[in-house]
Amino acid sequence: MKETKVKFPKFLLTEYPFDGNFFTNKDGHKLHYVDEGKGDVVLMLHGNPTWSFYYRNLIKYMHGDFRCIALDHLGCGLSDKPQDYNYCLENHINNARCLIENLNFGKFHLVLHDWGCAIGMALAEMWPECIESITIMNGAAFLSNEIPKRINFCRTSWLAKFLVLRLNLFAIGSSYMAVNYPMSKEIRSGYLYPYNSKANRIATLRFVQDIPMDSGHRSWNTLKKIGQNLGLLRKKKALILWSQKDFCFTESFLKVWIDSFDDAHVIKLNDCGHYVLEDSKALGMTAIRNFLLSTKKQNALSYC
Repeated sequence: MKETKVKFPKFLLTEYPFDGNFFTNKDGHKLHYVDEGKGDVVLMLHGNPTWSFYYRNLIKYMHGDFRCIALDHLGCGLSDKPQDYNYCLENHINNARCLIENLNFGKFHLVLHDWGCAIGMALAEMWPECIESITIMNGAAFLSNEIPKRINFCRTSWLAKFLVLRLNLFAIGSSYMAVNYPMSKEIRSGYLYPYNSKANRIATLRFVQDIPMDSGHRSWNTLKKIGQNLGLLRKKKALILWSQKDFCFTESFLKVWIDSFDDAHVIKLNDCGHYVLEDSKALGMTAIRNFLLSTKKQNALSYC
């Protein structure tokens, strides 16, 4: 369902000049997504505490060659933010699946970051025959016993509800700690725009709480299954665009990703933080576009 342009503040319109598109999930909640360009479909999935704004420059850079679709997970960006929803990994996967089924676009490329990696790889394992390529930026789709103390604090501390919901600590803190090069005031405001009240920050808190660190956690088995099934995608064309100055997803995560594909193209970004596309700018966008164009060309030749 296509809707009119969302009314943004002037500064945000320049950075995020996209129409608003919405669909309704099985629970009756509306989710927002960007849908720009024509051609082979590229589905972009963000993490926490970002939204489709993270992909804004990549969309503008690639929409002449590809149909770029970027989802706002429920509770994030311009999607609904229900207060009593079960914000767990399985439900985020089901919501993204609902988008794919609603748009019915057949084969597609995946571009994934942070939580988007787990959500996207679960989708790829559902429909491996539909996946043309996978681009991975700092994130995980498998269990790990590594977690930074500052994130674990937000995940487990009784103060987290106050700090994350009342003070927006996680989103504001990430806008400083997740980059190596400081954001401008305008770009930071863009990232924080959807999270301007306690109610609008509910998914930011729930995403952190949904990190499974023990077998009794509600999302443990979901993430375990995704990790166990990565072998279904071993032969897929893959680009791993990895920031080396990420305080959260370290070299050990990168090693698992490299071992998960037969022939992944790996680009290490030595001076970038967790928000890969913010720090790498043209370098990261060019790498992704060139990878997708080369994949598109190879696929066309294989069909001849």
